[in-house]
Amino acid sequence: MALSPTLPGRAAVAGRVVLAAGGGYGIAALSTALLSLTLPMPRAEAVTTATLASFAIMIAIVVVAFAARSLARAALVIGGLAVVLGLALWLVAGAGPIGAAP
Repeated sequence: MALSPTLPGRAAVAGRVVLAAGGGYGIAALSTALLSLTLPMPRAEAVTTATLASFAIMIAIVVVAFAARSLARAALVIGGLAVVLGLALWLVAGAGPIGAAP
C-alpha cells in the first residue's frame, strides 16, 4: 500500500519546480548576457554561442534545484550564483557607480 504525499512534501516539490523554472531562467539570462560580452569572437557568433550554451545552463540549474538536500540549500546556491553573475555582468558592462546620472 502506497502512502499518499503530505502537504509539506507537495509544497517542497512545488517550491523546487518554481525555483528550477525561475532560477534557471534568470541564471541562463545572466550567463547569456555575460558570455555575449566576454567571448573572444565576433559579436554575432558570441551571442549565438552564448544562447546555445544557455540551454545547457538551464538544465544544470534544474538538476541543482532537485539534487540539493533541501529547498533552502538549492535556493542559496542558485541565489548566490545569480549574485555572482550579476556582479560580473555589471563589471563587464562598464556600469558606473550606483545612482550616477548617465
